Amino acid sequence: MDYIGKYYEKIQDMQKNVIDQQRCNIEEIGKLFAQTIKSGNTLYAFGASHAGILAEELFYRTGGLALINPLFSPTLMLNTRPVTVTSQMERLDGFGNVILDGSKAKSGDTILIHSVSGRNTVSIDMAIAAKEKGMRVIVITNMEYTKKVTSRHPSGKNLYEYADIVIDNHGEFEDSCIQLVGMNQKIAPTSSVIGCMIVNMIVISTVDNLLKLGIEPPVFRSANVDGGDKANEAIFEKYKEHIHYM
Repeated sequence: MDYIGKYYEKIQDMQKNVIDQQRCNIEEIGKLFAQTIKSGNTLYAFGASHAGILAEELFYRTGGLALINPLFSPTLMLNTRPVTVTSQMERLDGFGNVILDGSKAKSGDTILIHSVSGRNTVSIDMAIAAKEKGMRVIVITNMEYTKKVTSRHPSGKNLYEYADIVIDNHGEFEDSCIQLVGMNQKIAPTSSVIGCMIVNMIVISTVDNLLKLGIEPPVFRSANVDGGDKANEAIFEKYKEHIHYM
């Protein structure tokens, strides 16, 4: 059995499903992000543990949009030891509120929250708190997965139920997708590779819409090319009121 080839085919199928079925939502998010920037408001991104990889993908990198602010908490990052603390903290009631309240988030801002299962309290609390502040909430999740698990939040609802716009990553239940002969547990998750594709499509759509609005998109250059540092410093200075991770 060519398991490597099968994984590649699975990823290709998911990519096609995303582009065929989620493109309209991706484009709608691009318009919303651009309007958020035009109105002088702020963009945020959040995910816990491996879901936080998408927040890392979205900020301070070559070709990335400089105005996306990640919300990180040390106890939810993968360098926490023991790493099992991340599972405990993402289930802690009220923690999402604490993280959001520790930021400069306000009415008119937009937040993207990534959670594959969409069941854990921290992301749901954050979505609720964001809505209460008057923010728009974008969710990336796995709809097959989240509809098969119960919420850990006191509301009994999963994350997607608090979203203004939902993107389904079209993954399989439990995220992993390859079943090897002789094993009961599937291997090879898909949410990171598909999620990174989705958020970069959102960035592309956002930049396209900014250009249509006559706004020069603040996109990072590589710090490893001549002139890169100077170009990025100019972005930091121009948008210092909207970049909160420096």
